Amino acid sequence: MTDFIETSNTKASTREFTDSITDLSVFQSVITSLIEDNPFECTSYYQSGEETDGVVKSKEYYTAKFIFEDNDAKTVGTLSVKCPTVAAYNAAVTAVLADTALATAIGGDCIHSSEKDTFSCTLKCHDPNSEIYYLTLTKEKARLTSYQDEAIRTKVETWADGVAALV
Repeated sequence: MTDFIETSNTKASTREFTDSITDLSVFQSVITSLIEDNPFECTSYYQSGEETDGVVKSKEYYTAKFIFEDNDAKTVGTLSVKCPTVAAYNAAVTAVLADTALATAIGGDCIHSSEKDTFSCTLKCHDPNSEIYYLTLTKEKARLTSYQDEAIRTKVETWADGVAALV
């Protein structure tokens, strides 16, 4: 029987935030800044014959949480809505809160429990050394994955040190 032979040695690092990012606009501004300002100096590259920007969203989701309370403030139901974009999240929150038929069917008033919402965005980054790595941001942490060069972690860590929401 043959053995598996290690062909790569990628790393992963996680940074837990002191305080969760509770404001979606703050979360979104961090993501937008990463893509537009490119603080890691990522470079564009060709994949399947197409030019790809140095930093792109790989995946994202935003989950809104709701509780339904009766007249005694007792929770009689919950609802979770997972959305693919910020726009869909905002539209879903508005629609669920306005859905009186749903509230009646569950038997309580609908309340957006925003402190329980979750946000996640994974960015695919192409380092000037040609490595592709991923940075995933959530409300509670940042996770850097699939990198080999320790200089990448140093760049990301230095950047995160300068972003108030990520301390």
